[in-house]
Amino acid sequence: MGSFSSILLAWTVGVISGFLVSMPVGPINVTIINEGARRGFRWALMIGFGAVAMETIYCALGFAGFATFFDSQIIKATMALVSFLLMTYLGFKYLLGKSVVTHTKGADAMEEKLHPHSAFWIGFVRVLGNPAVLLLWIALAGAFSSHEWLGEDWTSRGIFISGVCVGAAIWFVLLSYAVSLKHRQFSTTTLVRMAQVSGAFLLGIALILGVRIILMLARHYATVRQLKEM
Repeated sequence: MGSFSSILLAWTVGVISGFLVSMPVGPINVTIINEGARRGFRWALMIGFGAVAMETIYCALGFAGFATFFDSQIIKATMALVSFLLMTYLGFKYLLGKSVVTHTKGADAMEEKLHPHSAFWIGFVRVLGNPAVLLLWIALAGAFSSHEWLGEDWTSRGIFISGVCVGAAIWFVLLSYAVSLKHRQFSTTTLVRMAQVSGAFLLGIALILGVRIILMLARHYATVRQLKEM
């Protein structure tokens, strides 16, 4: 069991991560907006909760499948760089995007195979059919582990995952409530602006990761220089 400060940090990072990862406008958010406009707050909220459930599973798999690799310093450094590049790419992609993706082939194929009928399972299956979510959580797991924002024990990771669940749920509750207030679908312009805001947040994360990488390199260079002078 870690200290209270480390536990609080893991949970806070989890909440923020869950919120930001759920925020970019894609198939699941478009589904909530469209279905919520037609069928109301509760239906939209249950779609969101289904998405939260699958998002949490993908997050846990991202840590479980690659947890042992993060013990290597070389892998940690590699994942730190990959995560920085991925956050930068996604940030610019959403910030400069002019359109919104409403469907993915994987999600459509999964829906045709499983035929979800309830709102919860619609949200669950839509995220299940989007393996890019799993890849994103793998990258984030590498970033947080390499920068030591999370402990290497499963207590810290479990608290982080619970924070992700809460953060994602907060986003979908807010989105469902906003849709129920407007009683209609959002315009394409509004969706694009939402994506741009999420892109700006992702670029902010990329900036933080980039600064930390530079500091890590500077410390490494200073250490090597001191050893050579001895």
